[in-house]
Amino acid sequence: MPQVETEQTQQRLGYEPDAPTGPASFESWGRYPAYNANIIPIHWQGDFLDAASKLHNGALPVGMGRSYGDVCLLKDGNLLVTTGMNRIIDFDPETGLLTAEAGMSLAQILDFIVPRGFFLPVTPGTKYITLGGAIANDIHGKNHHVAGTFGCHVTQFELIRSNGDRKLCTPTENSDLYAATIGGLGLTGFISWATLRLKPIVSRKIDYEGIQFRGIDEFLDLTEESKDIEYTVSWVDVTSTGRNFCRGIFMQGDHSPKKDELKPSPESKLVFPFEAPSFALNPFSVGAFNTAFYHKQIRKRVMSLLDYEPFFYPLDKVLHWKRMYGKRGLLQFQYVIPWEYAREGTVAILKEVAKSGLASFLAVLKAFGDFPSPGLMSFPKPGITLALDFPIKPGKSFPLFERLADMTLEFGGRLYPAKDAAMTARQFQAFYPQWQEFARYRDPLLTSSFWERVTGDRPTL
Repeated sequence: MPQVETEQTQQRLGYEPDAPTGPASFESWGRYPAYNANIIPIHWQGDFLDAASKLHNGALPVGMGRSYGDVCLLKDGNLLVTTGMNRIIDFDPETGLLTAEAGMSLAQILDFIVPRGFFLPVTPGTKYITLGGAIANDIHGKNHHVAGTFGCHVTQFELIRSNGDRKLCTPTENSDLYAATIGGLGLTGFISWATLRLKPIVSRKIDYEGIQFRGIDEFLDLTEESKDIEYTVSWVDVTSTGRNFCRGIFMQGDHSPKKDELKPSPESKLVFPFEAPSFALNPFSVGAFNTAFYHKQIRKRVMSLLDYEPFFYPLDKVLHWKRMYGKRGLLQFQYVIPWEYAREGTVAILKEVAKSGLASFLAVLKAFGDFPSPGLMSFPKPGITLALDFPIKPGKSFPLFERLADMTLEFGGRLYPAKDAAMTARQFQAFYPQWQEFARYRDPLLTSSFWERVTGDRPTL
């Protein structure tokens, strides 16, 4: 099949298709930390093997840089940028199996599959990530309680090791590398291509319902009531206290069964135009936004028919929205706490956030189901997950994050490496005690700033 056009996607994300290679700055989505690296574009499988034979100071395959912290960074190392590997290899409309190169973005996959009556089995809150990145971080979405993680739907992939070994990885063939690579942060080898089992649809529309709730107990009741609905997620106000503590909007939906025109999504034309000043996001402005957002629903329950774009990817509508956090960037904090302590832990952490005075208006609360991931290092487990975005405030943000991470640990939870720029080595190794087992599968050439920060492990080539 023909190569899928990527120039528009690269330009709207800030990457130029013919950008010079060599030493340059490569930002994660959170823009912190800021590191330089040697940028090496990868267009074919052979490019990786050629690069691997010449590099002896560490390398990391990366996609579109949408991880929030340093899992996609390697300070003064070699970043192997895979977005040039964006070709579809095979598609079977009878089985819904799509095989594509790992540098293809979810946006490009959607443009191909939606007109053919299919959708992604699991999707995160942005479509601007690569297939390889989705596997390496074992992403989750609004339907974890019924579909599990992205890795649950990856039937096979090819993993190329820096010594030239090529491994076909499936649940039954090279199953140890299969498990280590799903959620393996790009450290087990170079994913050249993967096969994904898609979900059939007949419409772009989502049967949507938004429900206002007040308090964690109402959220938990709605979670229980919606077990048979495919997609559920909640926005929660983390600035309010008293009777408005933990108020929010519970959003749920299913793919519409009514046949509708299936067509690719239009290109987004909205761009956040400038770096917002550091004082723009403060408790007053964010509190006002949260109040307005909660009350935008006039009624407690609202039902409508939504296109899938605003339902799954509301932030993708505004390109470069991270600029609203200013030049210092942002930090994201995401935990999962198991059901045994989920209510108690969530209330305690939300109170700690409100007490801190740090502003977060992108707060997402949802439940993870009992749907095991095939990944050795995968983040989700049954319980409640909360994701918060904060502007970086010197002297305040990192102490808060350390407190929140320790509280998460006390409640038996863990943090999501793909969203992290702050957890300590002590915390990571407690969250993921299997890390030493995983380290046995790390390719000797591959490493990342995150991995070195939380383990002290270095490349051996």
